[in-house]
Amino acid sequence: MSVDDYLESARDRDWEELESGTLRLAMIGLGWWTREQAIPAVEASEFCETTVVVSSTHEKGAELVSERETIETALTYDEFVAGEATDEYDAVYVCTPNARHLQYAAAAAEHGKAILCEKPMEASVERAEELVSATADVPLMVAYRMQTDPQVRQMRELVAEGAIGDPVTVQGHMEQQMLSLVSGDPDQWRLDPELAGYGATIMDIGIYPLNTARFVLDADPVSVTAQMHSEDEAFRDVPDQHATFTVQFDDGTYAACTASQHGTSAGGLRVIGTDGVLTLEETFLGQASQTLTLRKPDGETIEVDDGRRDLFGDQMIEEFDYFADRVIRGEPVAPDGEHGLVDMRAIAAIYEAAETGAEISVE
Repeated sequence: MSVDDYLESARDRDWEELESGTLRLAMIGLGWWTREQAIPAVEASEFCETTVVVSSTHEKGAELVSERETIETALTYDEFVAGEATDEYDAVYVCTPNARHLQYAAAAAEHGKAILCEKPMEASVERAEELVSATADVPLMVAYRMQTDPQVRQMRELVAEGAIGDPVTVQGHMEQQMLSLVSGDPDQWRLDPELAGYGATIMDIGIYPLNTARFVLDADPVSVTAQMHSEDEAFRDVPDQHATFTVQFDDGTYAACTASQHGTSAGGLRVIGTDGVLTLEETFLGQASQTLTLRKPDGETIEVDDGRRDLFGDQMIEEFDYFADRVIRGEPVAPDGEHGLVDMRAIAAIYEAAETGAEISVE
């Protein structure tokens, strides 16, 4: 099949088989991402609805009960862990600080509920391993929204079809002004190593080019190198306000990635092969339209742009509907916990590489 024929026949939801059904979700953690992105995305989805919200206080959840038609119950974290209202939801979305994923994912598994857990899986490799072990009897999906994005999936298929020949190198980046975009509070959990984990930038946003490159190449990291530093007072407790890292993958491909929590919002991924270049930008942050282009050796460029503008919203809708499709049909979910563990080990190696100045194997 030619590239043109593939792009002509490709469909956005190459995974969709469910014709009808509703997965009832409990949202665990009601920070800005859950309230502004996840809950609206579920409302716009085909196969999900939010019925339960879980937070530190009843008052915080009660606001959403009064505002949202499908949300009927607000629980505290302790009530959720204790097993209250388990007949009112089928699955959970865990979007708490990283170091609290384990306790709520483990509780959800005890209640027999499928789990969609935000990335990174936990604050450390060891805690992520505990999480995977504790959830072994229920579906566990890690919320890498880029993996259900139609253009990213097309990018992966084009690489697999040989559209750029053999992949050689990947260039990826993601930058944002965290203190203005996410929260201006210098005491927020993303800057607290006990809650965030190894750092603030690779853990939070550097994981996007790392994992998306893995997915597009269908390859896993073998070794890494890295440099990082922090300069502003708000980042005094974390080593990586700005970071750069390289990855060698098991297919022989190399990736060079940068990430910063103090840069203009931007993101992109480029895969360079022996016979062409695939470029996806602006991506990851949803600040502009996302365009996938394929440049051939003769200079011809094929542009794929489905016209979407609300990228965060659309990517989250795809992610939730994919999760629901798989859970309702009893099919395996991906990316699963084992996939997430590879990222956690790679991230730990990146921080070690920056600290030691050595190339570190991913084990």
